[in-house]
Amino acid sequence: MKWVTRSHVHVDRVACPWLITRFVDNDAEFFFVPKGEIDRVVKETGAIPFDAPGVELGHHENRCSFESILLKYDLKEPGLVRLAQIVHSADVAEDIDKDPIARGLEAIASGYSLRFPEDVENLEHQFEVYDGLYAWCRLQVAKK
Repeated sequence: MKWVTRSHVHVDRVACPWLITRFVDNDAEFFFVPKGEIDRVVKETGAIPFDAPGVELGHHENRCSFESILLKYDLKEPGLVRLAQIVHSADVAEDIDKDPIARGLEAIASGYSLRFPEDVENLEHQFEVYDGLYAWCRLQVAKK
């Protein structure tokens, strides 16, 4: 499937493609475009929009886009739920201090954006971060 979101990826726009490729669509193809181009790309390609204003897989009812994808695709694995808490706090400015890991993830996202300003290259590097963080989340929930 094809997916589209805003360019200049940051926390949620990295976490969502990671989640999509790992748990929803192994063959996902992503387009990163300016906010004003999303509707055009959806019409031209049939891409599923995410983390953009007014789309189903966006911010709704105090959920970040990562959480909206979990809900839509009924992903309830406890490690993913824990990861969603971190992503939410790192992505939603007013909630940044609600999770002790959030400021670190936001700092990592900022650093990767500086090192890899091209969105696809950024994702390629940051997916390893999310693989590691997800493994840690699974260990943490298993300990409880």
